Amino acid sequence: MHHSKVEIARAYGISRFQVARHLEEALALGIVHIDVHFPAPGSGVEPGRLADILGVEHVRITPTGADDLTTREAMAHRAAAELMAVAFPNATLGISWSRTLDLAARHVTDLPPSNIVQLAGALPVPGSGNSLELIQSLGRHPGVKTWPLWAPLVVENADTAESLRRQPEIADTLGRADGLDAAVVAVGAWMPGLSTVWNRVDNRLRLQAARAGAVAECSGRLLDAAGQPVNSELEDRVLAVTVSQLQHTPKVVAVAQGAARADAVRAVLKAGFVTTLLVDEELAAALSGEAGTV
Repeated sequence: MHHSKVEIARAYGISRFQVARHLEEALALGIVHIDVHFPAPGSGVEPGRLADILGVEHVRITPTGADDLTTREAMAHRAAAELMAVAFPNATLGISWSRTLDLAARHVTDLPPSNIVQLAGALPVPGSGNSLELIQSLGRHPGVKTWPLWAPLVVENADTAESLRRQPEIADTLGRADGLDAAVVAVGAWMPGLSTVWNRVDNRLRLQAARAGAVAECSGRLLDAAGQPVNSELEDRVLAVTVSQLQHTPKVVAVAQGAARADAVRAVLKAGFVTTLLVDEELAAALSGEAGTV
């Protein structure tokens, strides 16, 4: 049974302001706890139907948890399963980095002898792993050969990036993205808190990219709402797989979490390289509600 502050005040003969003060004191003392529970918004979304509407081969939906970490863990297990599903002997598989994919690498239990290519340079994130650790984790499986990208994802300027691209080891890894059999990437939105790259550049570049139409970020590559690469300074400073290379990859699994990334996912889908979309229930519901605009 629920009662308003006015109703409680009337019952005890005090003012609603006194009720509010007592509640604040009770919260501070730990006598009262407020728990917010969100319903599972995407539980009614049918993956096959959503895949048809969005124009991808498969949609995988994982539960939205009580917090981001719980949701991310569920998505990591599914991402690991998808990586193992697309792997086959002697395949060349590419994988980018995100918090979810970092967790996913730890849940991969079996890979056939194959080549694993790091698709994006290192991007240190406090409290998380990095792309080099991810690739090394996958390389522990017997017969798996890894191709690390020995460079940061974002460097200081275009000249530095171009110089690094000419280094033999880096050039070899980036070149192997031309012949991927499958790839697993993450989708970010070009706004604070929704892209790990956002915090690695200054405000001038953030605004420049936004004004150029950036709404999505995938492996450091920015896309506009139409799914086209954004022409900004960041494009020349990134060491990662290109949109064109992903478009020539037969199978691409894209991972995204949270309704706030809905527009970014739509943009990435319009780029035409995603074959399997892995989302949580919340994002599935957002995509389902406005899927007709895709």
